Amino acid sequence: MVNVQISPSTSGQFEPTIAVNWLNPSVMVVVAVDLRAGSPGVGVYRSIDAGATWSTRLLPLPTGFAAMEAPHIDYIFPNSFVIVVHAFDTNGLSGTVVTYTSTDNASSFGPPVIVNRGFGQFVNDDQVIVVSDKAGSSPFFGNIYTAYTHDYNTQFVPGVTVFCNRSKDIGKTFSDPSLLSSVDESQHFPGIAITLDGILIVGWISQPPGITSFTTTTSRDGGVTFGIPTKVASVVIPPTPLPGYQFRCLTYPSMAGDTSNTLTTRGYVYAVWQDFRNGYSEVFISISTNFGVDWSTPKPIVTSPVGSQNFFPAITVSPADGAVFVSYYTNRVNPPNIDVFLATSRDGGQTFTNKRITTTSFSVAGINLIGDYIGNAIVPQTGRLVSVWTDTRTGVRNIWFDDNQ
Repeated sequence: MVNVQISPSTSGQFEPTIAVNWLNPSVMVVVAVDLRAGSPGVGVYRSIDAGATWSTRLLPLPTGFAAMEAPHIDYIFPNSFVIVVHAFDTNGLSGTVVTYTSTDNASSFGPPVIVNRGFGQFVNDDQVIVVSDKAGSSPFFGNIYTAYTHDYNTQFVPGVTVFCNRSKDIGKTFSDPSLLSSVDESQHFPGIAITLDGILIVGWISQPPGITSFTTTTSRDGGVTFGIPTKVASVVIPPTPLPGYQFRCLTYPSMAGDTSNTLTTRGYVYAVWQDFRNGYSEVFISISTNFGVDWSTPKPIVTSPVGSQNFFPAITVSPADGAVFVSYYTNRVNPPNIDVFLATSRDGGQTFTNKRITTTSFSVAGINLIGDYIGNAIVPQTGRLVSVWTDTRTGVRNIWFDDNQ
């Protein structure tokens, strides 16, 4: 196992996600917040040799915006990638959801497309995620879905809801947003899973001061309509920052569906999140075996010592054999320093093995932001998982990569 630094050492980067071309897995693309220009921008890091070497560049800002952050990326058959970002003005306001799409394996990206526009302190769209429908059994194959938090009336009494938009033309245009969550609650990042037949499940965790719970809603018509929200579980939100640390630590679900043809697990939907119910941050999983109608009792999946802090889980499910992979930060090795570990299940989430990804622990002392997430992607032909995370072993927040063979 070799950790590879893929972003410039001279500037800070954080919040990485990764996507792989399933037809040509030599092509891997990572996006992250990149500070090399001073203001936050989005760095694009591309490999055409399966992660051995990486090129890097910044996405151009959309007209009228001063900075952007919170990028997510996904792959679309056959040679396309879509990036979604949160763009904002010089006052840090007017948060707007913007996408960039490439149809040439990320050699170039088309002009930015506005998905949902923000306005001053009154409408702020943030915490974005993008997922494309790659389920071979799906009648909505190729659809792109974005979900995000929609902050409204922030100048007065703020409210936060979850919205979702879809594109049926590889990101050229997007539908009007669908309101998914209750206006009586407040949420952080939503999660998205797509499973057999293109069934779409979006989830979120309601935040304090209200009741904290994990909720999902399901669409069976390609994101046109959504069903009645379903409670998955009560959640105990870890404090932010975590005890002993200074960085922000938001709690939200990471979700994935099994689109494989493995008889024992096909169609399963998985959700993971960090939970403080035992007095420290653990990674819990809940599983739906009926496309989001019912969910299993949550259970922890990490094997860290009691009292260890485990957080920012990212889940990926192999479309080849249904294997479940969850990467996460943990201080289990050399506290208070941080490592990245990988939990793997090959029996539908019933049992997990845990192994270390990082080759050295890294310090986060004095850092108030390490980003809010990390990322995984699968190479279906070989069952390989590739992971990216924020790492400070050089003394600067940089993006690191590992091929978990």
